[in-house]
Amino acid sequence: MRTDSSSGTLPAREHLPAGDAGTPVLDVVIPVYNEEKDLEPCVLRLHDHLRRTFPYAFRITVADNASTDATPAVAARLGAEIAEVSHFRLEQKGRGRALRAVWSASEAPILAYMDVDLSTDLNALLPLVAPLISGHSDLAIGSRLARSSRVVRGPKREFISRAYNLILRGSLQARFSDAQCGFKAIRRDVAQVLLPLVEDTGWFFDTEMLVLAERAGLRIHEVPVDWVDDPDSTVHIVRTATEDLKGVWRVGKALASGSLSLDRLARPFGDDPRDRDIKDVPKGLARQLVGFCVVGGLSTLFYLLLYSAFRQFSGSQIANALALLVSAVANTAANRRLTFGVRGRGGAVRHQAQGLVVFGIGLALTSGSLAALNAASSEPAHSTELAVLIAANLAATVLRFLLFRAWVFPDRRDGAVDGPAATGRPTGHLTGRSTVVASHTPAPGTSPAPPHPTGAVPEYAAHPGHPEQPPLPRRQAAPAQGLRPARPYDSTEPGDKR
Repeated sequence: MRTDSSSGTLPAREHLPAGDAGTPVLDVVIPVYNEEKDLEPCVLRLHDHLRRTFPYAFRITVADNASTDATPAVAARLGAEIAEVSHFRLEQKGRGRALRAVWSASEAPILAYMDVDLSTDLNALLPLVAPLISGHSDLAIGSRLARSSRVVRGPKREFISRAYNLILRGSLQARFSDAQCGFKAIRRDVAQVLLPLVEDTGWFFDTEMLVLAERAGLRIHEVPVDWVDDPDSTVHIVRTATEDLKGVWRVGKALASGSLSLDRLARPFGDDPRDRDIKDVPKGLARQLVGFCVVGGLSTLFYLLLYSAFRQFSGSQIANALALLVSAVANTAANRRLTFGVRGRGGAVRHQAQGLVVFGIGLALTSGSLAALNAASSEPAHSTELAVLIAANLAATVLRFLLFRAWVFPDRRDGAVDGPAATGRPTGHLTGRSTVVASHTPAPGTSPAPPHPTGAVPEYAAHPGHPEQPPLPRRQAAPAQGLRPARPYDSTEPGDKR
């Protein structure tokens, strides 16, 4: 999405209006399973806190996923006694399944959830949702691992939590600090697009949602929290950790293969200054230069090592050609993914072919330099050869960047997504990271298809550009609307992870 830049000022993202009295702006979901003892104290304490401190109308929704004790009766009684409390009943277990069902049915513009034990101090609730209400952020999470957080818990849980987040950082390059804290919020317009892409229905639901949101460029706000461990927690640590590791492997594999269609989530909400047309400022140039320099430096080192190895059994010209060929293929692949942000396999062969043409130009420069050196000196020293090659490669590098940017990976900014006829890649695949989805505003008389509460991913979610794919909504401050009446939700999804 690009906006008019003639005024020279960025348009503000509007604050959600408070709306009429009784219209919920915030829906706080409490997922429960066999919590007949703790449910009522939790709801009463949360309701009292929101009534005293929250400046907007709110709703508390108890999401009962297949409880077998008196939890459904307690939830029903609380819903009958307190106007701001409602409840859902699901016939299958899974915290992620419960959150998906309630968030998909809710019409509140801000959706949140917290664990029934209320381990997180409720004073963090308003700071959690405020950036979402103002339009500044897309998701918000409480963090027990932030430097200013105050946490009381045993060494075993502390170790598991920190080890898990280190795994996320190392394997999925996650930058958020705490994936497992049961204290999160999301804007409803973001949830409508993000939830259909989340497959997990259990405890990994949070992590998967955050990883996909971060990879798609959505803004995640973190709030330091005060947190006290619940010694009576019913979470099975070993089984949860095993399922989480399976989820990390599944998501990591999908991200590495390019099978996740995150391009349709690339900054779809609000106005991003990186999407604006500013005269004489090429978009993404600074980031591309940094990425290209890093890749180029590593490629040059790789090339010199190869040249030195090939030089042991061949002449300088053959060693140079072989080293440049191997490093050129690796350089093109690295620049394709890291510098110009092209994901997936579409167009990869064409890009390598064009990269080989660029390689031929670099070969001509370096070979010509070697020929000139050999003409000047019959037996030049190896160090002299390397110095000449470094100088020639610097010149070839500048030319390579220009050709990559203008020819191999052009940044098409005509407002349309590349189609198969134009690029040979699947419809909806973006040319580069700085390219944005063409349209996010629903056509008149249409509305985005609702998310699938059961977790099934529709065909258009896996294939961008599918004719049934709903248009992505632009993040705007829509007037707060009422919540649909609470009703039983009978999930028919087969199988349960937990």
